[in-house]
Amino acid sequence: MRIKRLIVCFVLLLSACQPVEQKQASSALKLTSGEPVTRGTPLVFPKDHGIHADQGIEWWYLTANLQSDTGETFGVQWTLFRTLMPSKVESKWWDNNLYFAHFAMQHQQAHVAFERFSRAGQAKVTSSPFAAAIDNWQLSSINEDFLPLKLTAAHENYEIALTLSDSPITFHGDKGYSQKTQSGHASYYFSYPFLKAKGSLTFDGKTYKVTGNAWYDREWSASLLDKNQLGWDWFSLVDSESEKSEKSEQKGLMLFCIRSAEQRAEQNGGQSSRDSNGNPYDYCRGTRISPNGESTDISKENIKLSVVETVTIDNRDYPSKWQVELPNTPSIMIESITKDSRNKLTIPYWEGRVKATGGFNGKGYAEITGY
Repeated sequence: MRIKRLIVCFVLLLSACQPVEQKQASSALKLTSGEPVTRGTPLVFPKDHGIHADQGIEWWYLTANLQSDTGETFGVQWTLFRTLMPSKVESKWWDNNLYFAHFAMQHQQAHVAFERFSRAGQAKVTSSPFAAAIDNWQLSSINEDFLPLKLTAAHENYEIALTLSDSPITFHGDKGYSQKTQSGHASYYFSYPFLKAKGSLTFDGKTYKVTGNAWYDREWSASLLDKNQLGWDWFSLVDSESEKSEKSEQKGLMLFCIRSAEQRAEQNGGQSSRDSNGNPYDYCRGTRISPNGESTDISKENIKLSVVETVTIDNRDYPSKWQVELPNTPSIMIESITKDSRNKLTIPYWEGRVKATGGFNGKGYAEITGY
């Protein structure tokens, strides 16, 4: 009954609905909805900037590392999600999709996160000119071309207004077909990893002029996890030296590793679930990104990710430092900046800034789910 009530509240968006219990992000990621993506499907633009109605999970996702003219640093996340939820409801306000958006900011050790839910009509996604929005929370093209983009969002004493430009496109996996599990769950996944960000930011009522790097992800799928999997550790990194260049010479690295129920048991003192390479994760994949956006796929056999430090928050352990081993590369250490980066929303997950040292020196974002 609780699940039915949750769906009814989302579908009708009734103001009388009472708060519901938080659901783990991993539960949402395991739902199967719509048609699986097919390897070899060519991506076509501008069409693929828009909605993929045959797949049930889709997002337009932006993270940014920003610095003010006073030298202070900030993180920003903005995401619009679409989830297919077929029903017998007949209304101009309901198109069998739930739309919701997340807006989060962080500064030093402070992290805030907000959300909005939407009916059809209130949410807007168009492929050309591109726009993804709920009300005045929106990411959209400034003209007919996809780039440059503008991002605007505000909630009480927190606000962001950015222009985003000058990044190549990167296709992950096999020309955008990104396998997520050993059993074959997959998505289509592309990024604009080197966006130059410029604009203003208001954090806790104080406004700053900011510049920095933003990373934009597009992904759609029917399902992303197996039933026995909990979630993932995902990273997007841009090297800091090339970021200082006026030319577009950035290099990037994307990594994700899927966590299993057996891994949680091992963390709690149970039997080890590590594979023959000593990797405690079920499945990993990565992408090396060259300055022109060209991608080099990193196979699961060539990635070893280990949690080396954790932080305990509300009696729950979250990773705060990881070690990454890749072929022909010195060890990479990735460390969270804001230790409590939880988005304590209807679907809770951890999303925050990280810095990388060793075989890759730079900064970016991490998303960890299922903890």
